[in-house]
Amino acid sequence: MFIGDLDKVLSLLLSLSSRLLKVEALMDLRLLEKKRQLTRQLSEAQDLKEHIDRREQAVSRVLGRCLTPEQHKDYSHFVKMKAALLVEQRQLEDKIRLGEEQLRGLRESLGLGLGIAKGIQMGYGHY
Repeated sequence: MFIGDLDKVLSLLLSLSSRLLKVEALMDLRLLEKKRQLTRQLSEAQDLKEHIDRREQAVSRVLGRCLTPEQHKDYSHFVKMKAALLVEQRQLEDKIRLGEEQLRGLRESLGLGLGIAKGIQMGYGHY
């Protein structure tokens, strides 16, 4: 129903926004077409979000006639919190992924391949 669609569209928007930021940060001539594609997809996802918002407003009007004011307030709160939690979850996942990428890059730049890193973890790296 509506909540599932909202989940999917918000996830799509967040994913495309995140990917677009990464492409811009790594701007390279080879990535220019990828940026254009992601920008186009982001625009389409924003259009979908606007459509979902209009549907949510229509559903809310119908539910406003069917539910008590308290039930309608609870429904509205649920929808808003669901969206906010999806955004927060995605942001945390992106931060974790970025941290892991930075850690991997740092390990590689320090020459800590798997064998060396295991030796250090086992205590062989002390001087």
